[in-house]
Amino acid sequence: MAPSVSSIFVLSLLLIGVFVQTHAKNEQSVTFSYEGSSGPEHWGSMSSKFATCSKGKSQSPIDIVKDGAVFGKHLQKLVRRYSSANATLVNNGFNIGVDFGEKTGGVAVIDEKNYTLRQMHWHSPSEHLLNGERFAAELHLIHKSDDGGLSVIAILLQDGDSDPLLEKIQGKLRELTKEKCGSNEEAHIALGELNLKHLRKKTRKYYRYIGSFTVPPCTENVIWTILGKVRTISKKQVEALKAPLEPPYKKNARPAQPLNGRKIEIYDELSEY
Repeated sequence: MAPSVSSIFVLSLLLIGVFVQTHAKNEQSVTFSYEGSSGPEHWGSMSSKFATCSKGKSQSPIDIVKDGAVFGKHLQKLVRRYSSANATLVNNGFNIGVDFGEKTGGVAVIDEKNYTLRQMHWHSPSEHLLNGERFAAELHLIHKSDDGGLSVIAILLQDGDSDPLLEKIQGKLRELTKEKCGSNEEAHIALGELNLKHLRKKTRKYYRYIGSFTVPPCTENVIWTILGKVRTISKKQVEALKAPLEPPYKKNARPAQPLNGRKIEIYDELSEY
């Protein structure tokens, strides 16, 4: 199951404030992957819709060099008011995610503005690096404000104990692996009410920068927040996230992109600026 412009169109709708669950039809299908002639270095030339992937100057992910980060005096404690929500497990071809549909998973407060949690998905290995180190996986929490602003909270996951959130959906991941779908389709498994309490764990430190979404069309002007605390995920859970995906998408991390003069800010509640 290869993601096409149909798949990307769905993601684009999310970026401009409309999240849909089914693929729009498109006569000309352009696929992207993470290897070979359709890999990340070729995304920008594969379609005019993907041009920002190569021409954009504020692309994600990045390598966060801790010593290069500056204290953001304007940054505030990261507030997340996540709750239980009816959710659907989705294989869109290029990653595994959870969609909250019309009901949301709660709110994150970023720069004194409410951003609603609309969707989350995993990449393995991690897309962002810390001091050049790449981790086992990365969870992206996709948010949108009422005025169309976009924000992603990223949680880096290293090899270790099981992740509590993934433990709750482990059985459904096995079901998703059995689902078959064509290149212009998605596989969906109902999760029912999903408790997101684990995602509210206190965060003392985080990094902030302006970037883009990490898959085509690589839309920019996204506020990124990368939690400073690296959490754990078991190797078995990483394999469960990869199992439903076809070979070109099992390693679905885009390489780190140039900073191009961008500032990486850090918030640490224990530091005096």
